[in-house]
Amino acid sequence: MEAAPRTVVRVETKTHLGPDAQVDDKYMIISPARPELTDPFVVLGEDWFSSPGFNWHPHRGLETVTLVLDGVLEHGDNAGNAGALTTGDVQWMTAGRGIIHLELAFRDERAHTLQLWVNLPAHRKLTGTRYQDLRASRRPVIERDGARIDLIAGEVGGITGPAVNEWPVSGAIITLEPGRRLDHVLPGRDRAFLYVLTGQLTIAGRTVREGQTAWSDPVPRALVSSIALETGDGDTPSVVMVYSGEPIREPVAIGGSFVMNTRAEIEQAFHDFDRGAFGDVPRQARLQYR
Repeated sequence: MEAAPRTVVRVETKTHLGPDAQVDDKYMIISPARPELTDPFVVLGEDWFSSPGFNWHPHRGLETVTLVLDGVLEHGDNAGNAGALTTGDVQWMTAGRGIIHLELAFRDERAHTLQLWVNLPAHRKLTGTRYQDLRASRRPVIERDGARIDLIAGEVGGITGPAVNEWPVSGAIITLEPGRRLDHVLPGRDRAFLYVLTGQLTIAGRTVREGQTAWSDPVPRALVSSIALETGDGDTPSVVMVYSGEPIREPVAIGGSFVMNTRAEIEQAFHDFDRGAFGDVPRQARLQYR
């Protein structure tokens, strides 16, 4: 089956927000201001933190996907999960009906992360909770001529990523050597974004630099589509994070760390959290180290 070519509808540059009470520095890559333009993705933020980081807080109605770019991320939740993720590791958390978790820099040293919020449709917002640690060393990697596809979710060339999704989403980190081209295949129904981590690429004919995101809307009536990635001459490879998902096309209401369909559901989420319906806030100690 021939893949329909994709286009880029816009290129956006991340916004510097600076330090706050939780982080040493922050950028907003995907803003929640116009969720209909980014559906099914809600937020993508980049954070550098040492102390305090993100102590116990609740989520409902979404999945969070956290990539560790540098340092060590300590995490835990009130379902008893706890551990540490290092550079390249991904954590895929299904908040569903409600979870309380934390994300801290291990030993209060440093963590540099990207966190993506993936929306859930109304009929899946109150699903059960789940944690998945997708270690870089255990994920499938596809090697092609001058290209490396580190597969997180979805399928490429008959190989499937390890993430279990509540909504159809594909995700990969692609490294492309200088002077190479890759036609990356995605479902035609999906909206896709490509965030350049390092270097510079031409994506479907548009130049996209480090810190910029290229957006590609669904391709009508195409089962399979592809988006062209090309690098110019140079000494270092370019790295791009690619995610795609089918738009949910439902109203989006955001309140704090809850993503629901209506303001009434947001108010209910706060009420449920306050009355303990998410479970108790854990009192566990920090991870031990030697």
